[in-house]
Amino acid sequence: MLTFDFMRHAFVASTFIAITCGLIGVFVVARNMSFLAHTLSEIGFAGASFGVFMGIAPLNGMLLFTLLSSITIGQMSAKESRREASISAISSLFVGFGILFLSLSNRNASYATNILFGSIIGISLADVYQLIILSGAIMIGLLIFYRYLVFDSYDPIGAQAQGLKTNLLSIYFLILLAVSVSIAAQIVGSLLVFILVTIPAFIAKYLAKSVPGMLAISVAAALLGVWLGLWLGYLTNWPVTFFIATIEFGFYFIALLYHRRISR
Repeated sequence: MLTFDFMRHAFVASTFIAITCGLIGVFVVARNMSFLAHTLSEIGFAGASFGVFMGIAPLNGMLLFTLLSSITIGQMSAKESRREASISAISSLFVGFGILFLSLSNRNASYATNILFGSIIGISLADVYQLIILSGAIMIGLLIFYRYLVFDSYDPIGAQAQGLKTNLLSIYFLILLAVSVSIAAQIVGSLLVFILVTIPAFIAKYLAKSVPGMLAISVAAALLGVWLGLWLGYLTNWPVTFFIATIEFGFYFIALLYHRRISR
């Protein structure tokens, strides 16, 4: 499998992306921001379509749209009472923009398929370098403010009482999340990006009792999902995204059963 350049590129890129999503996902779940990861994926679709329309890399278009909108959406949906309405309105708007940009670009249906469901097998060496740099930046960003993010994510009231600048920290985290969603879409596409950003973290939540343990299990679940997905996709020539989604769901189901059993 690894004798082919495209498979080596896919393996390296998916490894870095899985690690990044496994780490960021723990904080997404702790902050109850799974909804935001889903909304950013819809915006990412519009951004990638805009990139195709403008003749730039779809990833650059996704980064542009998600970075510019993440903070605004986070503020709009901060109140639970208006969260559902904000998500529905914003998601609908950007899906419409995505369809418009694809239509105006006169590209064939394969471009839409790649954006929606990912095209990990088609990643070039230049794309791999870009993804490694972005993933590395996110991991360093998490490491620098790790203690503050843990404090704010798991005890927001205590963090405010201690004088922590929670608003600035939230903006910082939203930027990291926006970049994570954009690079994760290179594997599973904008439609299913929440698979890697949230499911491994939920698995870890059921199995681990500490934050370091959750981070380790979340990363392990994400890595196993993408590695097995790539291998099965290579053997069967079926979509890699299908296998990743199925494997992660299987892991989640097993973790849920285990959690229920020990909770009795």
